[in-house]
Amino acid sequence: MTARRLKSLLLLLVLMTAVFGYCQTPSTVTITIRMMDAKTGILIPTSDFLIRIDHQEDQHGSWVKQNEDGTGKLTLPATAKIVAVEGKYAETTNLYVNCDSARDKPEPVVHWYTISDIVTSGVAAPNECSKHTAVAKPGEFVFFVRQRNWHEQYKDFSQ
Repeated sequence: MTARRLKSLLLLLVLMTAVFGYCQTPSTVTITIRMMDAKTGILIPTSDFLIRIDHQEDQHGSWVKQNEDGTGKLTLPATAKIVAVEGKYAETTNLYVNCDSARDKPEPVVHWYTISDIVTSGVAAPNECSKHTAVAKPGEFVFFVRQRNWHEQYKDFSQ
């Protein structure tokens, strides 16, 4: 084999390795979730979330693990494009009201967030329940919640 042919084969091997390495995508995406109390602006430490992706009805609470600092570590499939996050009262089936939808009438609507935006720049959902705000870091999703008021609880109970 000539030196020229050996160089060509080596270059081809290097290029193929680079192309195949670049084409591989991770199988999961990890983001950090901070659920904040809308009234106090304080983190509510929990891993009790309802996670939905890509407008599907399936709920994936097991995708979140609680970090030592009280935030949640959410692991999503790399194919997921958008996510909706809701929080539950500790060890109950009652959901908090997400404050990004608190003014939606007649009923709060689930808001969906682009995972690529969360990963690249971070997303802090709007807080329509109070004046508290938060800044999200890249890879972080921050949202505010409040407990259901008596009227909302009665309406849920009577249905």
